Amino acid sequence: MSDFTQRKFYRPYISPFNPCPPIRVKSYETPPHLYLGFQPYGLPQYKPQQALYCGTLWPALFSPYNGRYWGREEA
Repeated sequence: MSDFTQRKFYRPYISPFNPCPPIRVKSYETPPHLYLGFQPYGLPQYKPQQALYCGTLWPALFSPYNGRYWGREEA
């Protein structure tokens, strides 16, 4: 797989008339299959018990859910 990040960041428009404190940087996650294109033959596979735990048979398609991103703001 190519070098990518599943977490994307963007800066929304902040109105000067908004009464609430703004969230300056928002983020969202993209699924890993967007970067695969097509599923090639011979991808490595998890063992059955690990596949049930991860929710996919292929490690290339595994994406853990981290909930809300609490890291530092991206520039």
